[in-house]
Order: sequence, then C-alpha cells, then structure tokens
Amino acid sequence: MNILSLDTCFDACSVAAGRGLRTLTPAISFAFEPMQKGHAEHFLPMVQAVMAEANLEFNALDRIAVTYGPGTFTGTRICVSAARAFALATGAEIVAISSLRLMAMSSFIPAAQTRHVAIATDARRDEVYFEVFDRHSLQSVGGPRCAVIADAARMLGSSPIVIAGSGAEALAEAVRGLGVEATAILPGLLPDAFDVLFMAAELPTSATVSPLYLRPPDAKPPAPSPFVGAGA
Repeated sequence: MNILSLDTCFDACSVAAGRGLRTLTPAISFAFEPMQKGHAEHFLPMVQAVMAEANLEFNALDRIAVTYGPGTFTGTRICVSAARAFALATGAEIVAISSLRLMAMSSFIPAAQTRHVAIATDARRDEVYFEVFDRHSLQSVGGPRCAVIADAARMLGSSPIVIAGSGAEALAEAVRGLGVEATAILPGLLPDAFDVLFMAAELPTSATVSPLYLRPPDAKPPAPSPFVGAGA
C-alpha cells in the first residue's frame, strides 16, 4: 500500500510517505520542521521532496492520511485543502485523524499506570484544546474540546491522569488544585505525520475531509460599507 500523511495544524509541518508498506521491501521518507509561520510556503515543497525520496508517484497513492484539526485556522486549512486536492487528482482514499489523537500516538509518551492520557495544547486566551484518550486503545474519551483551563480541569474527572502538550502544565496545575493527581509531560509535543503512516493502512477511510474548528476565528471580516449599493 502507498500512503502519504500530512499535518500542518500547529507549530510544525510534517509529511511522511510510504511506498509498498505491506511488502517486504517498503520505501519510507519523512520530514518534520517546527515553524510558527510559513506553513503555506514550506508545505508543498516538503511533500514533493518526501514523495521523490520515497520514489512514489502521486497517481500511485492508495491513501492520504491527514489531520483535520483542531489547530490554527490557517494551518488546519492548509493540510485539509491539500488532502482534498490530492485525493481528487489521484483517486486516493482519505484517512482523517484528529491532530490531538495523532499527538497521543507519539512514541515519546511513556507507558504509565494511569488509564487515560490527555493531550492539551495552548489555545491562547487562557484556553486549551484538549482530548482524553484510553492509553491502550487510543480511543477518544469525549472527543476534542476547547475550554477555559479551569473548566477543562473539571472535565478531566477525578482519576489520576497524565497530560501532554503545550497546555499540559497549566491544565495539570488546575487539576491538582481540585485535589486530583495530574502529571504534565512533553510541553514541546507536536503532531508528526510519521506516527500515523503505518496505522493509516488499517484506519477507516472517507471520500473527503472537513476542517474541525473548535471556536470562531479571531479575525472578522469588515462590516459592509454603507455606501455599497447606495444611489449616486
């Protein structure tokens, strides 16, 4: 199976390509670049370079795995739009995955005795994007949400929990303030497209994907001019 996986949701661009993933001689290429801006300029050249290194043609793709959010508005739009375009051009199926679930799949998250792990990223405004996962099955418990840190802490329940991501320390502190054991780890954790490359062969597919926005955009269009449509 030939798979391309993509992520630009947060402060990084990552791309991975696998040719012949179910054969004895697969070819794999990947790239990961942290960046706070410039995703649009760097993303497509990264895709082209990774595909070339894997010696994989676009028309040979079977699946495209993509994160659909939550994340920054621009970053989420970039990878979702690219996945749609590649799927339309190649006929490949889409595997859509939450950016937070992709982070939960990271090999950097250590084994622990807690039943759940939460991924929490700083969403500014004293808010976090967060999602809780079963540590063994990686199934979501409640889905991705955006909430003020104090509210998010109460939503995590009363069982000990490990929290990873840029919002982990602030959320863990709020959880501990409620008398619940919470451990913050990996403040620099970001989604990495490589982590879903192999699993994408087994995940459900869809014909298309839509971005997940958990709150309205910060920027608002200007109000219409009172002179538009007015008579001369």
